[in-house]
Amino acid sequence: MTSPLTATPLPATFDQDERLRWVERISHLLDSQFTVPGTNWRFGIDPLMSLIPVVGGIPSLAISGVLILTMMRHGASGNLVVRMVLNVLLDTIIGAIPVVGTIFDFTYKANDKNVRLLRRHYAEGRYTGSGKGLLAATLLALIVIGGLALWGGYWLFKSLWEYFQ
Repeated sequence: MTSPLTATPLPATFDQDERLRWVERISHLLDSQFTVPGTNWRFGIDPLMSLIPVVGGIPSLAISGVLILTMMRHGASGNLVVRMVLNVLLDTIIGAIPVVGTIFDFTYKANDKNVRLLRRHYAEGRYTGSGKGLLAATLLALIVIGGLALWGGYWLFKSLWEYFQ
C-alpha cells in the first residue's frame, strides 16, 4: 500500500515510521514529560506554557496543529483528524480560561489522546487517507477563526478606547 501524498510504501505499523514516532515524542513532551515525585501524576510543558497570560496557549496550539498535520499526511482518516482537531480545540478553548484553564491543561492531555487515537487507527489497519480536502477545509476554517478573533479584538479595543475617552 502506498501513501497518495508521497507515493512511497506506508509502514506496516505506527512504530516503524520515524515521523510518527517524532509526533509521539513531541506529544509526550507537551503532555506528560514530567512526573510529580512520589505520584503517578504526569504533566508536560503545555500546562506550564498556559501559565503565561494571554499568549501561553498559542505555542501549544501551533505545535498541536503541526502534529495533526503530520498525522494527517501519514494516514489519519478525515474522521480521525476531525476528532483530533476537536481534542485540541477543546484543550485550547477551555485552557484559555484563567485558573480553570490551567487546571484543565494539567489534566486533559489532547496531544497524548491524539497519538492514542492514531495508534488505534494504525492497529486497525485504517491508515489510508490522504487528507488533502480536509487539510484545505481545516486551513480555511483556521483562517476564518483567526480573522474573527482579530476582528473581535479590534472591536473590543475600539469599544474600550471609546468608552474611556
